Amino acid sequence: MKNIKDIGTADIDRPYERCLLLGEQSLSDAQLLAAVIRTGRAGKDAVSLAAEVLERAGGLPGLTKLSVRELTEIPGIGQVKAVLIRCIGEMSKRIAVSKARPVLSFRDPETVAEYYMEQLRFAERETLLCMMLDSKGHLLGDAEISRGTADHTPVSVRDIFLRVLEYRANAIILVHNHPSGDPAPSGYDRDVTARVARAGQMMQVQLLDHIIIGDREYYSFRDDSSPELDGISKI
Repeated sequence: MKNIKDIGTADIDRPYERCLLLGEQSLSDAQLLAAVIRTGRAGKDAVSLAAEVLERAGGLPGLTKLSVRELTEIPGIGQVKAVLIRCIGEMSKRIAVSKARPVLSFRDPETVAEYYMEQLRFAERETLLCMMLDSKGHLLGDAEISRGTADHTPVSVRDIFLRVLEYRANAIILVHNHPSGDPAPSGYDRDVTARVARAGQMMQVQLLDHIIIGDREYYSFRDDSSPELDGISKI
């Protein structure tokens, strides 16, 4: 690797050298990925190979959807490179979560949606999570309640409240994703929300919200004025 003082104009398109000279923000998506995978294959340099991977993924966000098996189907991407790409994707998700947590407000659906956005927006199956809160509004933890298909996940109200009792929670927020990217609630989503709200009233556990995660969009039942959702706490 050259010293930064030795970098010339001929090196400007090489990812490492360009990053050292102009900063990582100057790199294209393909150059960023090339800096991770480092080498190309016969007849194709690292940047060209990275561009091929991005084309297969449909862009940077799609990298998190490609499995190790799918990545290794691309000539020039072996198991080591595939694992590196998967790890970078997971790291980006965790960075997003860690940045969102300090400003997480359970009274503000936007911050809750942002907290789970990177975790759920690329999931290929519907997954329902339940956030557990104590009497002072502190997060005790979250639990995966169910995982279903691309357009449905079965929800057991009993299973939700078994976890509530396990955590000794005083309030809950439901969060699930729509792999289609459209966060608009289905009739089933509305029915489940109403049933959980009613069960919570009987158990003196407040359902503060039910948030549906789409692709950079979300839907909050807390802000919905539908009569069937009257059981949701508005505090």
